[in-house]
Amino acid sequence: MAAKTKSRRKLWLVLILLLLAGGGGVWFQFFRKKEVIVAVQTEKVLRRDIMEKVVATGKIQPVVQVAISPEVSGEIIELPVKEGQSVKKGDLLLKIKPDFYVANQRSAEANLKSSQASGALAAANLEKATAEFKRAQELMGNKLISESQFQDAKTGLEVVQAQVQQARHQADVAKASLDRANEELSKTTIYAPVSATISKLKSQLGERVVGTATMAGTEVMTLSDLNEMEARVDLSETDVVLIAAGQRAQLEVDAFRDKKFTGTVSEIANSARLAGGAQDATKFEVRIRIHEKEAFRPGMSVTAEIETRQRTNVLAVPLQSVTTRMPKTAEGNSADNPNAKKNEANKPVEVVFLAVGEQAKMAAVKRGINDDNYVEILDGLKEGQSVVSGNYRAINRDLEDGIKIKSGGATNSPAKP
Repeated sequence: MAAKTKSRRKLWLVLILLLLAGGGGVWFQFFRKKEVIVAVQTEKVLRRDIMEKVVATGKIQPVVQVAISPEVSGEIIELPVKEGQSVKKGDLLLKIKPDFYVANQRSAEANLKSSQASGALAAANLEKATAEFKRAQELMGNKLISESQFQDAKTGLEVVQAQVQQARHQADVAKASLDRANEELSKTTIYAPVSATISKLKSQLGERVVGTATMAGTEVMTLSDLNEMEARVDLSETDVVLIAAGQRAQLEVDAFRDKKFTGTVSEIANSARLAGGAQDATKFEVRIRIHEKEAFRPGMSVTAEIETRQRTNVLAVPLQSVTTRMPKTAEGNSADNPNAKKNEANKPVEVVFLAVGEQAKMAAVKRGINDDNYVEILDGLKEGQSVVSGNYRAINRDLEDGIKIKSGGATNSPAKP
């Protein structure tokens, strides 16, 4: 009897274990087959006008800007201007103490007079030597002097002729020295080369300045024509290739936040300069002529949006709709072809996810230009198709081809009529 009871207990234990195992399998299959549904927003593929822009920052500067540096050194004894003052072409800007240059001018003038006197003396000696040579020729013809005496008279004439030539050259040198001294003296007084505004004054009355004749020199002031202003912005080497002279630009100046300004690209740097920083970024300067007149001041901060390329009536989708995924061919072929992984790995393709019923269908696309909101689609989509436009995590991480989705509504903005 005890053996039968023990046998029945074993049977019931086996049945319970089988039921538990079966129930666990059913629940496992239930949860395993349960599909994840991703909540998304969609938008229609429509035709739009797209304007591509390059954004850059920089400073406002005058188109005409002249740095005033003296060509001679000395002490500033006159400085009748101040910063911010408007001057006309020919107005006195500064005067350098001329005493040293006056002395040089007088010395050069005296040397010239001395050279001229030496020239006059040499000319008189030439007349005397010429007369003596003619007399010697007559006497030689009558055999009244020896050959050596005749040669002495001839040599004397040639020496005097050389002295006259030397005196003329010395006079030319003295004249050049006087001209240089006069020029240096004239450079002690500096006049405005253009009509402009003194935008920067760096030196003061009584200060000693260094001329630019032998070194960089002292920059005393800067003249700027504030009637014609431009924005000078820095662009990266990837953006500067899109810029061309004549392109339009929208400008925002920090000092005039409630105003928008327009401009035209007027100049593009041919060579790069290294911007300061850890990575020494390569930058190219682009100049934009500002159309409007305003109370701009040199050095004001500006942000420029340069219109580089435009497309009209093209298929477009929201910018965030385009993402990247690894191609399936790369995953499938890598095991069979040893070179497939090397060639195709790390080469994701650009795709969008189409909303087809309740499923997301991945479609490879070829993109064109883009603006702040939309990107041009050159190939891969048709007008009227619905693409997933949100949310960010769904597009960039969660969505895969064939996954179930739940649309939270369309988010279309007005398209081209």
